[in-house]
Amino acid sequence: MAKSEARKKRLKLLRQHGKDVAEKRGTNEFSTHVRMTKSKKETLDKEYRKHKKHYEGD
Repeated sequence: MAKSEARKKRLKLLRQHGKDVAEKRGTNEFSTHVRMTKSKKETLDKEYRKHKKHYEGD
């Protein structure tokens, strides 16, 4: 399997300067991949506000 350009650059830095840039990668204490779908009530409320809210001021 071929090496990516980014991997080649990381390995070159490791060889030349002894820096492992993979150690500097940040880790999140929370998951960024969790998705929550809206409830039926939230969806209906959004549709109501989307089409009706601008008429409330009159």
